[in-house]
Amino acid sequence: QVQLVESGGGLVQAGGSLRLSCAASGRTFSRDAMGWFRRAPGKEREFVAAVTWSGGSTSYADPVKGRFTVSRDNTKNTVYLQMNSLKPEDTAVYYCATDPLIARLRLGRAEYWGQGTQVTVSS
Repeated sequence: QVQLVESGGGLVQAGGSLRLSCAASGRTFSRDAMGWFRRAPGKEREFVAAVTWSGGSTSYADPVKGRFTVSRDNTKNTVYLQMNSLKPEDTAVYYCATDPLIARLRLGRAEYWGQGTQVTVSS
């Protein structure tokens, strides 16, 4: 059974940092792109960031460019999201996802989804 389990969410003040992790199990994802999405209260789910299977290419949504960094460790079947200079508008439930194609992740599509972890940024 495939599972994606996020961790690392919490409450942080504006300007602070958090590091999210997503551990995948059930099969190896070393040939799949992995990424992060978020859903803020009252809003649609949106793409945040993604990384190709090799880690050699990344993609970011404009609101997080220069502040967030996505990375992965294929030996641990884990993807990370380092979030710096957090803003109140980053408050959302963050989901990790995986798909064979990073292009599909950019379009909001994924083969597997995690359950999400809450990130709250106070002003």
